[in-house]
Amino acid sequence: MTVSELTQNGLTALTLPDGDRSIEGVYMGDLLSWVMGNASTDNAWITIMSNLNVVAVAVLTDVSCVILAEGVELPADVKAQAEAKGVNILTSELPSYETAVKLYELLR
Repeated sequence: MTVSELTQNGLTALTLPDGDRSIEGVYMGDLLSWVMGNASTDNAWITIMSNLNVVAVAVLTDVSCVILAEGVELPADVKAQAEAKGVNILTSELPSYETAVKLYELLR
């Protein structure tokens, strides 16, 4: 599944510079240092964090996309940085766990 395909399944794109990125798994976490050490390339990363450091961690871990759960909004400066760095960011109104379950079902 690609990041663009997620937008056809109930997730909303906030930035989508590389919608053709493939999603090969899901990682969920909010402690950025832990995510840096444990998220894998091509994961969809679910978090409620929406600061500039999220973009930096997404670049370092080479995740396919960041999914902001629980309707978290993306500040304009973070959106601009994500677009400049080529980071896909989506949003979900669902809680983190329900977002992860939805992705699990879509990726099966």
